Amino acid sequence: MMIEVTDLKKYFYKRKGFFSPSSDPVKAVDGVSFSVEKGSTFGLVGESGCGKTTVARILSGILEKDAGRFSISGKRDMVFQDPFGSLNPRMHIYGILSESLKVSKVSPAEARARCVEALELVNLDPAGVMDKYPHQFSGGERQRIAIARALVNRPEILILDEPVSSLDVSIQAGILNLLKDLQEEKSLTYLFISHDLRVVEFMSDTVGVMKNGKIVECASAKEIYSSPKHPYTRILLEAVPSF
Repeated sequence: MMIEVTDLKKYFYKRKGFFSPSSDPVKAVDGVSFSVEKGSTFGLVGESGCGKTTVARILSGILEKDAGRFSISGKRDMVFQDPFGSLNPRMHIYGILSESLKVSKVSPAEARARCVEALELVNLDPAGVMDKYPHQFSGGERQRIAIARALVNRPEILILDEPVSSLDVSIQAGILNLLKDLQEEKSLTYLFISHDLRVVEFMSDTVGVMKNGKIVECASAKEIYSSPKHPYTRILLEAVPSF
């Protein structure tokens, strides 16, 4: 398995007042377990606030877990929901893409070659992109740049947190098809997080349905969408017109 998660927990506390003790915890992630096979996509779906993004941030190293354990067998990177917010507006695209390579002490020539390679993988022309700034691109182009930034590090695992939710519907299909093509070409493993049931069905091999910090149902995408077992899963599916 490329990703193994066992009984993962993350609680947040909010003080009632400056001199008051902390209130009862908000159990953002409360005993989550799942695994992801190499080259497959695990879709984590649920309403806003269910804890799915917290899971992503723990696995990516942004947040510390409170309990449980997880293992990741390979280099990982993350693609965030809002490409404009995740790309530094003061840096040109080459600087954004190559920034993480400085930590790895990659030579300037190798860094440039990797940036060119990554932009070509996401179907952008490096010559027309590298010297520009994020505001000079459309939302779809910015998300392609954000994906390229992750690919520069040559990861084996991508954690995709709502990667198309901020895009127009007309642009979403292009990004999703791109992710599918990249997965096939590079044998990538995806943790794909979304509230959109249609998108999760299209992308995922296995689906975990989250509610109130817990996975209430986990099965193959075919099983989830054809014969959901948990009442909450059925409610989610019934709320989508096409189901």
